[in-house]
Amino acid sequence: MNKKQITTEYVRSVITDRPADMHKGQAGRVLMIAGSKGMAGAAVLSARGALYSGAGLVKVSVPDELFNILQISVPEAMCINREEAAKTDLNIYDAICMGPGIGTEEDAMALLFRVLNDYRGPLVLDADGINCLCKYNGFEEARKRDGVTVFTPHPGEAGRMLHALDLGTYKELGREKTAEELAKGTGSIVLLKGATTLIAEGDADGIELYENPTGNPGMATGGSGDVLSGIITSLLGQKHLEAAPIERVCAAAFLHGLAGDIAAENIGEYGMTSADIADAVAAAINAL
Repeated sequence: MNKKQITTEYVRSVITDRPADMHKGQAGRVLMIAGSKGMAGAAVLSARGALYSGAGLVKVSVPDELFNILQISVPEAMCINREEAAKTDLNIYDAICMGPGIGTEEDAMALLFRVLNDYRGPLVLDADGINCLCKYNGFEEARKRDGVTVFTPHPGEAGRMLHALDLGTYKELGREKTAEELAKGTGSIVLLKGATTLIAEGDADGIELYENPTGNPGMATGGSGDVLSGIITSLLGQKHLEAAPIERVCAAAFLHGLAGDIAAENIGEYGMTSADIADAVAAAINAL
């Protein structure tokens, strides 16, 4: 297995200049299924990550009681409730993210199964999206998808995935082998969060493994991963980009870390929050 380092030049080749006549539809229509009672911040931060990294149209599916929070905190985003998300044509979206802060109750899993079965575009499964699959043994449904699937576990979630897939333990496998085994076991792109984020794709015939060099300890703060999920979803949905999905995921990881580095430079590692990371995403793209 040949591990590759993600470089600035690599990311510049992925996030290319926009055409002069570009419109918001070309910039991507994405759906973020996120948030629940007490977890509105996950929806806010993931939506900001998507918007600040260039998504043209962002719709957020949240429970009705969170509408006011979302529409005040992220006025650029549109809101739909879970019931509407469950019956709408999902294939109008260029990319979907499901998981940040949704919980693991049966209604969340029912919607996730609907997304897995009906949606054919790029799908990012983060946080409770992963936890739902582990809790309700849903990985076979995920494997049957026609579209690209991206899993974004932190080490704890990766451990739960390994257990659910009977692939061993995180402790015995270590980070690189965990990323490799999860990519093979799910047939998907796996982004394993951590001090050096790893991105893996492949099968029994071979694995591509990438390591991200950007980021700092100040990013160890609640909500940082929600911002990352939004960035990944945004880049996967942008129609003018010609890069492969694995390349877009790698670019998103680099961009997220670079935003964290800019935030740390401006206000320091100790006091920075995930909102500071989100606010720095546009500056990170400009720095590229």
